[in-house]
Amino acid sequence: MNVRRLIPTAALAGSVTLGLVALSACSPSDAADGGAGGKGGGKLAVVASFYPMQYLAEEIGGTHVDVSTLTKPGVEPHELELGTRQAAQLGEADYILYLKGLQPAVDEAITAAGVPDTVDAASLTTLEKHGSEVGHAHGDEEHAGEEHAEEEDHAHEGEAGTDPHIWLDPVKYAEVAKGVGASLEKADPDNAAAYRKNTTALVERLTTLDTAFKQGLADTDTKTFITTHSAFGYLAERYGLTQESISGISPESEPSPARIKELRSIAAEDKVGTVFFETLVSDRTAKTVAADSGLRTDVLDPLEGITEKSKGADYVEVMKSNLAALEKALGAK
Repeated sequence: MNVRRLIPTAALAGSVTLGLVALSACSPSDAADGGAGGKGGGKLAVVASFYPMQYLAEEIGGTHVDVSTLTKPGVEPHELELGTRQAAQLGEADYILYLKGLQPAVDEAITAAGVPDTVDAASLTTLEKHGSEVGHAHGDEEHAGEEHAEEEDHAHEGEAGTDPHIWLDPVKYAEVAKGVGASLEKADPDNAAAYRKNTTALVERLTTLDTAFKQGLADTDTKTFITTHSAFGYLAERYGLTQESISGISPESEPSPARIKELRSIAAEDKVGTVFFETLVSDRTAKTVAADSGLRTDVLDPLEGITEKSKGADYVEVMKSNLAALEKALGAK
């Protein structure tokens, strides 16, 4: 029998906070009746670093896990900082799922927590390096130098400057899902069959999503799209597109005048009609670039969190919305 902490479901039913919900937050009455886990049985206490990891844990874990997240909805995950008390609470988890290289403060706290069943999603697939553009080369030697410097500035993003945004490629995300499922089976063997079944169902949904992207983006007027930051490199490579970002890997970095000038040329050359911005970062720069080039703006969501502004209630719904936005912007046939 695998021994797990008993976590009353009621203790985790409140809104997600910036840190973990303290396991001691349940009331005495909750503890007395054994919580919502029923018949003295508990659930695996899972901590996810931010939304894409939370989604995997919830979909695969199902009714056998209680999932809390370190990143509050609406908070840009790259910028998350943890307080001392919040970081200490990581040690109360049975299982931690995170993405190394995306949130340095979280990486440090997780290492310090030393929870045995800790899974780095980046280790479950292959990471790549992406700069300001993915697909084909534009610009001159001056921009090449800027891009190299940009990559150096964001070397903390993944191992050796790799791009951590693997969840925006349904195929890579499915690879991660399989690894998470296997790790949950190991952490909680009593419920291995359920985790295996849920993993299979999720991978099937992601495979269907991948097919929709392949078909929807197969024949378009242009293959180039401009977005706020380089979150969509894996997606671009998967579906034969070229991502041109305004700010690079970091969503908050400011573009140089040379980069803005180059984007104007790219938009004209590649018949780009739309500049995409995202839900968790200011749209000011995107709108400035769009106005400067006479382009429209629209939302392409990097799915780093679900809020009331999200065009969908979960990962699959928002990705379908992203596909519709790309089809419109690229002139899909």
